[in-house]
Amino acid sequence: MNITLKIWRQKNRTAKGKFETYKLDNVSEEMSFLEMLDYLNTTLITEEKDPVVYPVVFESDCREGICGMCGLFINGRAHGPETGITTCQLGMKAFKDGDKITVEPWRSKAFPVIKDLIVDRSTFDKLIQSGGYISVDTGQASEANAIPVSKKMSDRAYDAGICIGCGACVATCKNASAMLFIGAKVSHLASLPQGKVEAKERAINMVKTMDELGFGNCTNTGACEVECPKEISLNHIAKLNREFLLASIKK
Repeated sequence: MNITLKIWRQKNRTAKGKFETYKLDNVSEEMSFLEMLDYLNTTLITEEKDPVVYPVVFESDCREGICGMCGLFINGRAHGPETGITTCQLGMKAFKDGDKITVEPWRSKAFPVIKDLIVDRSTFDKLIQSGGYISVDTGQASEANAIPVSKKMSDRAYDAGICIGCGACVATCKNASAMLFIGAKVSHLASLPQGKVEAKERAINMVKTMDELGFGNCTNTGACEVECPKEISLNHIAKLNREFLLASIKK
């Protein structure tokens, strides 16, 4: 099939970016979206044009929906038109011959563009560092069944722990809030005995750091839950709010 791509190009952090249009022919519907971008770059490299058109810079690693690096805004939606998947899991079967596809990076003050479609998401690392660690004893590993955890709590921790930190929640939220990301991390550890030691500091520090890094506030529109590739529930934001309130009272 033949498609038209409208892609955001930006030379560096300080440059003024703009959309560039490329026509791409003979795209196989068996390609993934990232394979299609690889094909586009191959085409741009082999074409002899003056001035030279440089390849589109984008980020990827595992291409299996695990690492969260491949996040793109595609036709106005984080990770594209399908739900519950990352960009690398999106196939060209989701598009039709003659489609016009707009591709742009995450849009957030806290995620500045590095180049083209790559953004700096190191603010997520800073959020984790501010309260994401737990205290454990060093030495020999303890018996797996030494600390009983109910299945209900185990399931809740797992549902929160599958967050891959892709940033779709931030890019989708009209306020660029990181509450779903923080909610997942806090809820994950708050559901397990091992996370109780730093529970008070964790909730307060992560929310404080979120504000300092330029993320917005949550207004419960639910867009983050809809576009999250792991379909993490808003219930984890409610858990974060409870943990934050209790920590504030105890403090």
